[in-house]
Amino acid sequence: MKFWKHYYQGLLDLFLQSQCPLCQRPTSTDFCTYCEKQLKRCQIAQPEKFWGNDFPLFPWGTYNGSLKRALQVLKYDKQPKIAQPLGFWLGESWLKSRLNLGKNLIVVPIPLHPNKLQIRGFNQAELLAASFSQIANLRLEKSGLERISDTEALHGKSAIERRESLTGAFQIGKAFRQRHPKAEVLLLDDIYTTGYTALEAADTLGKSDIKVCGIVAIATSEIRATQARTK
Repeated sequence: MKFWKHYYQGLLDLFLQSQCPLCQRPTSTDFCTYCEKQLKRCQIAQPEKFWGNDFPLFPWGTYNGSLKRALQVLKYDKQPKIAQPLGFWLGESWLKSRLNLGKNLIVVPIPLHPNKLQIRGFNQAELLAASFSQIANLRLEKSGLERISDTEALHGKSAIERRESLTGAFQIGKAFRQRHPKAEVLLLDDIYTTGYTALEAADTLGKSDIKVCGIVAIATSEIRATQARTK
């Protein structure tokens, strides 16, 4: 009787397990043990070092290895469930940092153009912002910004081309048009590379006297991570 009990419990446990979105191994958690360890290896030890650069940045990890793979799977393989644990980890890192001073901030995700949103089915930055805000206990405003320019993929473009393609890409969102925010805005995006997207978004908000204190991101480029480590 004891044997059959363990046998059926084993079958039930196997049935209830899902697949790891990165390697398809059976797992009862968001990622399998192996992939979670690989992701944690991408985490930046002192993300506060990025705060105070040309534009204040707070990243969770470096855009390489398993973290790069996870963000690609999230966006291009349409695995939105990946956003929740990544956003949670970013929120936990923020809470542990010296930057979490109890300020009244409004989290605004970098928006997608409606055309891209229709194709993908979700905005990864918005999903990440939802779980980040939940853990960080900050107000989330999904419609603080709108993207009005359907820019091409920035990968492979020069710095000048990136900046030019983003000029005029955003406008104030419906929520802030209806009610001017009293608190500062904390932008959120999945990846921070050149910073041009964040700067353009901050400039758009600034023209309406909405102050942006910085941006949080799941990942930043290896170049920026190396620069921060050598300071």
